[in-house]
Amino acid sequence: MQIHEFFLALFLILIVARFLSELFAKFGIPSVLGELLAGVLLGSSVFGVITPNEVLKILAEIGIILLLFEVGLETDFKRLKDAGLKSFIVAILGVFLPLISGFVTAYYLFDLSFNIALFIGGTLTATSIGITLRVLKDIHMEQTNIAQIVIGAAVIDDIIGIILLVFIYDFSMTHEVSFYHTFSVSAMVVSFLILAPILAKLLSFMIHKYHARMMVPGYLPTIIIALILLFSYLSHLVGAPAILGSFAAGVALSRRFFLPFGTALGSNEQLLNDVKTNMTPIIQIFTPIFFVMVGLSMDLRVIDFSSWTFWLLSISFSAIAFLSKFAGAFFIFQKCIKNNAIIGVSMIPRGEVGLIFAEMGRVNGVLPNDIYAMLIFVIVMTTVIPPFILKRYFTMECT
Repeated sequence: MQIHEFFLALFLILIVARFLSELFAKFGIPSVLGELLAGVLLGSSVFGVITPNEVLKILAEIGIILLLFEVGLETDFKRLKDAGLKSFIVAILGVFLPLISGFVTAYYLFDLSFNIALFIGGTLTATSIGITLRVLKDIHMEQTNIAQIVIGAAVIDDIIGIILLVFIYDFSMTHEVSFYHTFSVSAMVVSFLILAPILAKLLSFMIHKYHARMMVPGYLPTIIIALILLFSYLSHLVGAPAILGSFAAGVALSRRFFLPFGTALGSNEQLLNDVKTNMTPIIQIFTPIFFVMVGLSMDLRVIDFSSWTFWLLSISFSAIAFLSKFAGAFFIFQKCIKNNAIIGVSMIPRGEVGLIFAEMGRVNGVLPNDIYAMLIFVIVMTTVIPPFILKRYFTMECT
């Protein structure tokens, strides 16, 4: 893509996403769906005016990391910590119920190969917390008790997802399990979990110390974005494939580095306000790019809607995708069953995480076109439907 073409693509992404998100919000529809639709319209599914490329993917990665940083900055870390056990239960069941039910259905009911069944199960384990968090922010519910459980569960879900993706990738490619490879990625994530609170306190102290002395404007956004880029680079030193490293960086850095980072910053209210003031405009520019890219990546042309086999597979695995995540929330105690239902719905969206699993299977020749098309349909359904439900029922949380 030539640089002038890139400028046009970025213009279309920002303008169309803004227009559709405003239009959707006006009619009471979650604005994030407007940004997803912008990607579908601009991508190969409809008009084909924009093709995803590495530069746009990088901008999208920055968008989701910044969104999660903002959520972390505003998260009540004590309540997040108190929700730890409930989050853990929801996450564990939200990974293994879809994995087992998806694998068993694919392998035994539809007689698909072991590798294909494994990739289908792996794809169904994914949770795109970016979609849910955006809806929660839109309705100003990101600091509720339920939101703390969902955020914690999503963190644990993605940590397990990284390890699971490495396992599935290695086994599918070599028919062997590389314990060293799996351990190296696991060690990277655990290291960040251990070091994050320590680094958070140190960095927040240094930022606060030098903040008032800076002569040149732009100190806070510069240092924060620089930290994101530095740790994203360090995440790739583990030696995992690029796509796995990128996925791990978004989880380990944004969700476990910046959550305690935001808490540490919270000890100085003025500094916290300055960070929000400086970072909010940047976040509002980059975040829509991420959701548009999710839409761009959903190539609906690969789907053969006239195939009965496609509909049989799609309906079956869509039901599994919804029910298996939803059911995991009913194994924890809540004040009323309505809260369990809201948590369950919050864990359903697959979005970009599901696309990573499916695309890896397709590129490496594990998933045939018809199975890949079915997974795209399931990902679209699990991405589009939950925001409607969340916006309608989240305000009905029991207190």
